[in-house]
Amino acid sequence: MNKRSFLKSLAALGIGSGTFFSAKAEEFSLENLDYSADDIWDQIRKGYRIKPDYINLENGYYCFLPEETLEKYITHIREINYQASFYMRGVQFENKAKCAAQLAKFVGASPEEVVLTRNTTESLDLIISGYPWKPGDEVIFSHQDYGSMQTMFELASKRWGIKTVKIDIPMHPQNDEEVVEAYRKAITPNTKLMMVPHIVNITGHILPVRKIADMAHQHGVEIMLDGAHAVGHFAFNMHELDCDYYGSSLHKWLSVPLGAGMLFVKKDKISKIQPLLAPFDMNLKTIGYLNHIGTHPAATDLSVINALEFQDKIGIDRKEHRLRFLQKYWSDQVRNYPGIKVNTPHENHRCCGIGNVWVEKYTPADMGKTLMDKYKIFTAPIDGSGVKGVRVSPNIYTSTAELDQLVAALKEMAG
Repeated sequence: MNKRSFLKSLAALGIGSGTFFSAKAEEFSLENLDYSADDIWDQIRKGYRIKPDYINLENGYYCFLPEETLEKYITHIREINYQASFYMRGVQFENKAKCAAQLAKFVGASPEEVVLTRNTTESLDLIISGYPWKPGDEVIFSHQDYGSMQTMFELASKRWGIKTVKIDIPMHPQNDEEVVEAYRKAITPNTKLMMVPHIVNITGHILPVRKIADMAHQHGVEIMLDGAHAVGHFAFNMHELDCDYYGSSLHKWLSVPLGAGMLFVKKDKISKIQPLLAPFDMNLKTIGYLNHIGTHPAATDLSVINALEFQDKIGIDRKEHRLRFLQKYWSDQVRNYPGIKVNTPHENHRCCGIGNVWVEKYTPADMGKTLMDKYKIFTAPIDGSGVKGVRVSPNIYTSTAELDQLVAALKEMAG
């Protein structure tokens, strides 16, 4: 499909007319779509209420909701408030299971292996806290892993006497084997579990997680993937990853309201993990055994399906290609610029929408402050784990004109 045909299909969806995505877009070839054509994506941009005070390039923390999903979320809140205890005592559990099943289908997992949580931290903490640790057991993770997950392992070390082993992930590897080897070298006969980021949150580096999983399993080591930034960001199939445990935050790239996460546990591993909080029924045999949290905002669960519907109308492949295009659009222009260092790999299969860049004459904090105060560009300063710079994470509504302003600002700051 060419650009004109795609624009017609967007018009059929009601884009720009006040009714967003009222029908599913027709399929078209990724090869024929021009991802640099802002007039296509400008139609989707109209489905978002964008704050005009600054350019938001920090979607990695929270991808705010498009108006269509937001309105449906508000409708859910009103309806649950209307039904009150009748809903909470009646159908909330069935609805939550339906939402989890839809999410499982989206990520290529079985419904009995996926449960809704509140975020990635909760999901992975459930595994770490419930793992059958013995004194002397070892766990491997990286200095570039999310800080809260590292400290959870430190807490587990104090509680159960396990040993934590940290590695450094090569930021610009020559090949997949270099990354796999970084993890392999840390394995000992006492290693039980390995935590690996599907995509490194501070640099946007996508790791060869299937190859790491294959290597780990050959050594009898289980693998837990931190997919906080993966679900809704780029296409993957959970069963093809062959991980044992997986956690993600749905309020990031899937644009679900705050308070929604995902936990995947391979079917034959569910009984191995003990719950952090006691379930209502201790005899429960499903994955729901692991995440009983009592009464919670049920409207957020319902919005998972709405977010998946919005995603499906765009298409995960189209979204992935657009996000990667946007990241490379700005990063390739400054990658070899004097005084600027790009901390994100260049190869397409190692990156997508998230990038990290450092103007070397600034501290990361001062760089982020200057970008915001002088240029009205909002980013996330990163200073730690061997990474200095700011994280830049556009979304599908971001225009190349906005990224042109970022490039101009970075070059001017570099002098």
